[in-house]
Amino acid sequence: MKKHVLLVAFSLLAGITMAQQKPAAKDQSAVDDSLLNSLGGNTKAEPVIATFKSTRLINTETTETNKKNTLNFIVTHRFGDIGGAEGGSKTLWGFDNSSDIYIGFEYGLTDNLDIDFGRSKFEQLLELGFKYNFLHQTSDNSMPVAMTVIGKVGLKPYSVTTNVFDDYTNRLNYFTQLIIARKFSSRFSFEIAPSFLRTNLPFPFLPGNEKNIFSLSAAGRLKVTKHMGIVLDYAHPFSNFRNNSTSPKFYAPSGIGIEIETGGHVFTLNFSNNQAISPINYLSDTESKWTKGQYRLGFTISRVFDLNSKHKGTYK
Repeated sequence: MKKHVLLVAFSLLAGITMAQQKPAAKDQSAVDDSLLNSLGGNTKAEPVIATFKSTRLINTETTETNKKNTLNFIVTHRFGDIGGAEGGSKTLWGFDNSSDIYIGFEYGLTDNLDIDFGRSKFEQLLELGFKYNFLHQTSDNSMPVAMTVIGKVGLKPYSVTTNVFDDYTNRLNYFTQLIIARKFSSRFSFEIAPSFLRTNLPFPFLPGNEKNIFSLSAAGRLKVTKHMGIVLDYAHPFSNFRNNSTSPKFYAPSGIGIEIETGGHVFTLNFSNNQAISPINYLSDTESKWTKGQYRLGFTISRVFDLNSKHKGTYK
């Protein structure tokens, strides 16, 4: 039951935000004009922009894609455990260690289609994928949500233990996700993301571990100032092996953080209980528990560069 608490909290937060959202007095004329235009049949559905400020929150990606011919350079870092047996003052509350580091690139082939490449320290995972924003939310609510599909192939080029990859295909992993998002107001955006993960050789290497895992993620952003917001992230893997395992014990990956926008940079400072950054790794193996102090500080820096020769300067 505890594993579903954050999903319920997200839903309640969305409902509260919608209930409290009222048109300001200065916008009343715009509301009246919109109503008159609707009665006169003179409406134009505009796509809702900037549902999220970046292509990623904490763990989950968003529906946002990069503009055509722009390159998004991403650095994500997870330190070690703050508390518990592996944390405390002896490791400077995790700052001495790094559980995972991800360096990646996202390139916009079109305004709605990205190709992505990245590498993680955790399991030395290499990833190649695409991201396609095929449906846009509209201002008149004729389309109430935005939808983006993600596909990734992961390769573990180095053996984790001696001869564990007896067949080269065991090094391959596949991940696909559908992200459904809605911008409820200028302050609040929310998304859910059903996912499917296929690992040819499941990690941890234990009898009965499943090759196929379905999961459901939820994430949201609440804007608190012009350039800063609070972000939340939660994922629930549906796995009999993980639900029934006593050693090791698995937990749902989740996180909370602050997102800061500074021109072409988006900086996220967060706390999460998952060690790994890639969904290929954290959906299959999150063994850290918040109440045991097994959570860690992390950050993500996202910087977008405009590579279009017709434009001058950096895309912001």
